[in-house]
Amino acid sequence: MIERDLHLKDLFSPQQQKELKQKLLIYDAAIRAMKMKLEVWNNEFKINSYHNPIHHIQSRIKTPESIQEKLERMDVPISVENMQKYILDLAGVRVVCRYIDDVYHIAELVKSSGLEIIKATDYIKNPKPNGYRSYHIVLRVPVQLAHSAPQVPVEVQIRTNAMDTWASLEHEILYKISDREREAKAAYLKECAEELAHIDYKMQSLFQLGRVYGSDEDAKAMVQSAVTLIS
Repeated sequence: MIERDLHLKDLFSPQQQKELKQKLLIYDAAIRAMKMKLEVWNNEFKINSYHNPIHHIQSRIKTPESIQEKLERMDVPISVENMQKYILDLAGVRVVCRYIDDVYHIAELVKSSGLEIIKATDYIKNPKPNGYRSYHIVLRVPVQLAHSAPQVPVEVQIRTNAMDTWASLEHEILYKISDREREAKAAYLKECAEELAHIDYKMQSLFQLGRVYGSDEDAKAMVQSAVTLIS
């Protein structure tokens, strides 16, 4: 993963290339450490719980191009030092859950993991203006090297399948288009985000009802009542 992204000659001065490569290796190790913690929980859920809140886990390190774009938007010089200082989401782990309650369950586990929390942002209760929803937690993750133990920020994004689908499609739909077309499509994308959020809450309610045991007639009546309330 690291080697594929290190095309740096156009983004950083030659003397910074070795330093940047070393730093990205540390960020990669921090991602591995965070993923290991999440995968342990995932395996525990599979064995001990009737319901596993984690659907799947992904990770990434920002490409040099993304690093450059973000530093330029911040209007700061492109350097390894500024990358570390200003970019808290350089290393990212994404946890995709089935239901909204699962998102908050995993968020609480992450926040109580003993790692230093830099910041936590709930974009589910307070969506971004474009409709984006997710729960973000930035933590400082220690990496044990041969002669030091640096700590680097890792952003954990926790979201439902619906939120994840919207975010990936939103990026694809708005990629490299004119400002006029972007404005028109953005309005529809926000509507889609709101519709998917409504579906998320419906699915959450249906799942909760599925845990209530009773006669078939009672179950049908409860489901119909719930669907009517959340429609």
